[in-house]
Amino acid sequence: MPGSITDRLAGTRVLDKIRSLAHVNATNKMWKTSTILATVFGLILLRSWRTGMLSKLLQPTIKQREATEPSLFTKHSSFQSLTTASNHIYPKIRIFYHPHMQAAKLPKDLPLLVFIHGLGGNAAQFASLLTSLVNVGLCLAIDLPGCGLSDFKPDNPAAYTTAAFAELVCAAIEEYRDRENNQQVVLVGHSMGCSIAALLASSASPLRTKLKVDYIIGLIALCPRSGPLSAGEARTVSKLKWLPVPIFDLIRMIDRRGGLQSGSIIRMTGEGADDETRKLQSKFNDQSKSAVFLRFAMGMLPSAIDPHIALPGREIWSGIKVPLFLVAGESDGVTSPKEVEVIAGWLTKPAKAIDENAESTVLDQKSTQGVRDGDVATAKDATDSGSAERSTETVPTTAGDLQHVQYLLSSNADQPTANGDAAASNGSTQPKNEQKHTKHAFALKTTIFPAPAAHGLMYATSTVRILSGLIETFLAHHIDERLALGWQLQHMTTSGKWDVKNLKKWQAISRCSEPIAGVFRAMKTMREVDDVHNPHEFVKRYSYKVLPDGVATVVDISHESPVYDPKGLEEGGVEYHKFPTVSKLPPTPDEVDHFIELIDRLRRSPRMQPSDDSQGGEGTARRPTIGVHCHYGFNRTGFFIICYLVERLKYRLQDAVEEFAAKRSPGIKHDHFINELYVRYAVKMQRRGTIIG
Repeated sequence: MPGSITDRLAGTRVLDKIRSLAHVNATNKMWKTSTILATVFGLILLRSWRTGMLSKLLQPTIKQREATEPSLFTKHSSFQSLTTASNHIYPKIRIFYHPHMQAAKLPKDLPLLVFIHGLGGNAAQFASLLTSLVNVGLCLAIDLPGCGLSDFKPDNPAAYTTAAFAELVCAAIEEYRDRENNQQVVLVGHSMGCSIAALLASSASPLRTKLKVDYIIGLIALCPRSGPLSAGEARTVSKLKWLPVPIFDLIRMIDRRGGLQSGSIIRMTGEGADDETRKLQSKFNDQSKSAVFLRFAMGMLPSAIDPHIALPGREIWSGIKVPLFLVAGESDGVTSPKEVEVIAGWLTKPAKAIDENAESTVLDQKSTQGVRDGDVATAKDATDSGSAERSTETVPTTAGDLQHVQYLLSSNADQPTANGDAAASNGSTQPKNEQKHTKHAFALKTTIFPAPAAHGLMYATSTVRILSGLIETFLAHHIDERLALGWQLQHMTTSGKWDVKNLKKWQAISRCSEPIAGVFRAMKTMREVDDVHNPHEFVKRYSYKVLPDGVATVVDISHESPVYDPKGLEEGGVEYHKFPTVSKLPPTPDEVDHFIELIDRLRRSPRMQPSDDSQGGEGTARRPTIGVHCHYGFNRTGFFIICYLVERLKYRLQDAVEEFAAKRSPGIKHDHFINELYVRYAVKMQRRGTIIG
């Protein structure tokens, strides 16, 4: 969402930036030369605008974007033509739909979770959250037109308003919602996506009756905006329609100077973001299209037809009568965390006695640091609110680019601070915690993540795991208890036994291997209801707190939902990561690369560092390991571990295969996995100048 935008759009500022880019010394002596160069350069830009050349240079092709798609999206995406209630036809919209892996064994009316991205974003920004949430519910997300892999059609500007997008999301929901079983929906929005979601969820929305969306039972708003554009912002946005796309491309190119330290990245990730998050933001920046961004910005303006719902304000937000979870980052320089306080203020009032449905969550610096360091961290809830009643009524460069326009093109604009308004007013890393109770008798929860959490908190490595846990807790406690993994596991348990693929075979396999190359342990999946190999028993027997070379982190590479509750591991101090892959097929090179990146990051965390620890005996060297499992812990598990041994630990391929077989006998069982390793690394290592012996 756009930040504060001044109303002065000076054309001379554009020329100044062009001259600066050309490194022309605009002194009196050189004025004629600089003017000629600027004019020539401007003509080149205008020609490139007509041919689309500049945009092609700045933005990746469809094939390039597809190549960087998260594997979860590659497997579960399709394209559809959608027609809305206002008869706008969007010919090619990318839709991500992930059914629950155990859908046949769960209630048919389990709620559908619908994810809505923001201005200039795309659905893949939710990938890190979805990796966890697909295990508890059915998940749906779309790329809005012109974003991600969706076509930038139709050409009608009326199809790009906030209300039009709300109708588009509704059309997608109707395609996938199980109407026969009256399946209900929970909306999860980010930035502008929160405004779209509010128009669908609010009982005060003009769209409510038109679209008949009484199936919405909850809203989770990440970095929401509380109101429409101010008069000054509206004037500036109005002037953007006269800004040629190549000039905007040039402004964005200037904004990206500095690489991972550029303003375009810091504005979204915050000053203290790690390199992994910055690289991810850089990829999102490259995927955003200037023409699409400008069209979306125009759609935020009030019109004569719908002046009140261009961007929803107090009336719409106050009309939300479903459980609502508001989340923001203290360092957000795009949407101030004060926006959460404003929305919460409309729905609440201070009180000495706390209503049982009211809740305010605080994350202190230690909690967030814990996730960054790989420790399990939980939010401090001000109250234990219990369950809420269900309602029956019911990467891109995002707006930071628009915010940057106001800075570059306005003669007296103030540059946004890295920490936003909240940091200045707060004066500490401890967010303000105000006890409130809701006026609308439904659960209201607010969380402000401390710095460096910013606009990209839903994919930042320092916040995504805590955010995922908070969302899962809110879903289960306040919307539908059936969205808790623990409830689902109990529901699917028959006669105290979990029907794994082959229970007797699973029982005969050893639980966990000895350390492999001092880095890994190969495991079989745990079962929540098993007396011997469940998360709590695993922690007691194999945790790094018990063994000098015990497991500090578990990486679950199975594609299915886990047949155990990961909270049992995390309560015992063992971190859990989901890295879904498909069984029976050797992992793709892209999956291997991502696995290696994940393991590299985990190994850098403080918990994985070797140390002397008296708990392990005097003089005992503690070397924590990473547990990896698929279903049985042989083929996919072995493939990934062997790839890491070869690529990072410089093992010869044969030595890596033998090391895995010695510690996880009999090793990889499927010959086609072994053959793929030899084919792949015979080629790969030759290209890298390494000879396989």
